[in-house]
Amino acid sequence: MGSPSRDRAADVRRAAAVHLPGYRIDSVVLLGEGEDNVAYEVNGELIVRFSKDPDPARRAAQVNNEARLLAAVAGVSPLPVPEPGFTVAEQGCLAYFKLPGLPLIDLPAPQRSAHATSIAATLGELLTALHRVPVDRMAELVDTDDQPIALWLREAAETFAAVADSVPTAHRPAVEAFLDAPPPTGRYAPVFSHNDLGIEHVLIDPAAWTVTGVIDWSDAAIVDPAYDFGLLYRDLGPAALAVALRSYRTDVHDLRSMSARAAFYARCSVLEDMAYGIRTGHGKYLDKSLAALNWLYPAQAQ
Repeated sequence: MGSPSRDRAADVRRAAAVHLPGYRIDSVVLLGEGEDNVAYEVNGELIVRFSKDPDPARRAAQVNNEARLLAAVAGVSPLPVPEPGFTVAEQGCLAYFKLPGLPLIDLPAPQRSAHATSIAATLGELLTALHRVPVDRMAELVDTDDQPIALWLREAAETFAAVADSVPTAHRPAVEAFLDAPPPTGRYAPVFSHNDLGIEHVLIDPAAWTVTGVIDWSDAAIVDPAYDFGLLYRDLGPAALAVALRSYRTDVHDLRSMSARAAFYARCSVLEDMAYGIRTGHGKYLDKSLAALNWLYPAQAQ
């Protein structure tokens, strides 16, 4: 019998032959495998992803729903997003052609820092467009992910306990003070958003340093409008947050309250990213998290 990966690669070839007639396949390479999906790259340009959910009906529903979501996002986003090339629902298969550009996390940190504000301005415009979409229009495509802010703080404390040895000593007092302080308050209207707008999901033209697309919409949800701004603050710094908020064209939300919640989410999520980098061995996540401590948890004078 063939190996599972070899059999799946054959599935990739068969699916592409059926749904992209005339498309010549020169290479099929395993791109990566996570808890939920396994993905292949065809000819260096086509991504073919399979759900690992064992339930056929649930697998088919997930793929069909994600294809509908991507089509809906493409209709409102000012930036390119992946658009489904084909689906094979019974196999939990979704295929799309890669967008141009490189993930921002893969580009050198000094250049990221130099271009952070212009990138943030573009992403602020993206969040404007997403947050203006009526929630009831997206509710059947995505879940609500709006857990109590006090729960965020408790989970951050648990995460810090697990990663404390990797946090430089000079930053630990600031982390401890944050965990001991009350979380921000304030009411807000949840919005539709990407819900994972870290720099690993932002594509950049490395020559022009312009945003060429935003990928991985699998976590998109109805959320606090401050959350994705918090991830921009975490990964790109305080000046980027300020610029992103200035380019946010809405009068629905209190920007001062949003800024405070964005800082809160940034401080919680940097600990999550640090834990992820340690657990998986993905050094890029650990490196960016350690750099972010300088603005999220400034070192205390010794």
